[in-house]
Amino acid sequence: MSQPNRRVLVRSIDDITVEQVPAPEPGHDELLIRSTVVGICGSDTHAALGHHPFIELPYRPGHEVVGVVVAAGAGAGDFTAGTRVVVEPNLYCGRCAQCRSGRYNICRELEVFGCQTPGGMAELCTIRADRVHRVPAAMTDRQAALVEPLATPVHAVGKAGDLTGKTVAVLGAGPIGLLVLAAARHAGAARIVVTDLLDGKRERAVRLGADDALPADAPDLADRAREVLGGPADVVFDCVSREQSMAQAVELVTKGGHIIVVGVGAPGATPIRLDLVQDREIRIEGTLMYTADDYRVAFDLITAGAIDAEAIITATYPLDQADQAFAAALRPEHVKVLVTVAP
Repeated sequence: MSQPNRRVLVRSIDDITVEQVPAPEPGHDELLIRSTVVGICGSDTHAALGHHPFIELPYRPGHEVVGVVVAAGAGAGDFTAGTRVVVEPNLYCGRCAQCRSGRYNICRELEVFGCQTPGGMAELCTIRADRVHRVPAAMTDRQAALVEPLATPVHAVGKAGDLTGKTVAVLGAGPIGLLVLAAARHAGAARIVVTDLLDGKRERAVRLGADDALPADAPDLADRAREVLGGPADVVFDCVSREQSMAQAVELVTKGGHIIVVGVGAPGATPIRLDLVQDREIRIEGTLMYTADDYRVAFDLITAGAIDAEAIITATYPLDQADQAFAAALRPEHVKVLVTVAP
């Protein structure tokens, strides 16, 4: 008989429990992983609140997973028990045109481990062996827990092209916005301004390297941002993706500039000044998740010390307190909240 396995179940933000299910067995090309640290993402809290356009309730979370290999299927490669790994959760088909071109992050049949399928916020989980990366020996589990959330900003910054000497505006100073800040700075951005509604988040952005952080609701936001940057922004990263932030992005970006949509937008129409987009030849581009190349860059940035893990990770809860962890992740004083799983 299979041993019991504790796994988090989210029915709503007010109904988050730990269920007991049989331990999974790895398939032919799969690994059985014992989770050690699991991050809570903005997508998780949006889903728990019933606001995420692509995650249906109830769901079993955990896509930011660090763990240890327990067992491997016969076709899972050379993974051995005890190997530390971090999950890359995009489950792609490998057959569609996007997958064949290497852009499997926008696979036509994409599912995300821990979003559309049961995830790793559990004692044990299984996943295809090609969906994990080995963690360097010198990297702690807490540092490794930032690889997945950092890979999204790395991918977004890569969309912007060469940032050397360029000016950047980052809208939103949540976890993704702060990691976009770090990735853009490492990519050579000359000056970076960050916006947010909350004083504490703006203060943290400055501590983490922004040249300035401005109130997102300031009536003279564009003028103040241009003062900091020395003119309009060459690139704007919208990590909020709401009507107000998109309007600000169009106002802040220079003629011929580039707006990267990083945050998950709410369903429905978001009015945009298309006359300005057309007149100024503004390029607006979406960005989704990452590929293995972005994971490699994320590993390198963390190893190089470009990311201060302890400044980003602001709270840790055990698995049995996952409901409290989700509640904490909604509070503005926190950036990244982790759930730990006892060995």
